[in-house]
Amino acid sequence: MNKPFSESSEQNKHVILSVIEKLYSEPGTVLEIGSGTGQHAVFFAEHLPHVYWQTTDLEENLSGIQAWLDDSSLENLPAPLSLDVNQTDWPISHTDYIFSANTVHIMSWDSVVSLFKLLGSVLKKQGLFVLYGPFNYHGAYTSESNANFDQWLKQRDPLSGIREFSELNKLARQFGMSLLEDIEMPVNNRILVWQKQ
Repeated sequence: MNKPFSESSEQNKHVILSVIEKLYSEPGTVLEIGSGTGQHAVFFAEHLPHVYWQTTDLEENLSGIQAWLDDSSLENLPAPLSLDVNQTDWPISHTDYIFSANTVHIMSWDSVVSLFKLLGSVLKKQGLFVLYGPFNYHGAYTSESNANFDQWLKQRDPLSGIREFSELNKLARQFGMSLLEDIEMPVNNRILVWQKQ
């Protein structure tokens, strides 16, 4: 099959790697939530051979991810798992690291809550959850482009939208995670890092 392609994944993979290579420095398993096309997974797994990168997404996206995995032939990239953040029984019971990029603004707030709740239960003690994307601070957009993006998201799905950092941080604390870092990234994005206590 033709491999799906994401221009934004291609553009941001190097800057994300520059951050996560320091965070995911010890051997372990990375559970990626919402792997999308699979491009990030292949790039990160290639550059982080000491981690086992487990992709997940909705069932309809798995064949596209598998196409990228097949072309890579990397031994630290197992087959993708079907995962909907709203399901209560996750296909993985524990993990050292969790990574997710550009996901919480395309799901409903109820789904975001479900995501954080389950992450809190599968992430090992001292494990790291890394979340990449645009976020609002003090109820305001960080740029005009983010404001326009949020408007576009809400026209497509009224339940979606750029999330408020303080609300996400409150959720993380509720489910046993504390903020480790809030890192500025290019194009009005951030990387938020929480650690399981």
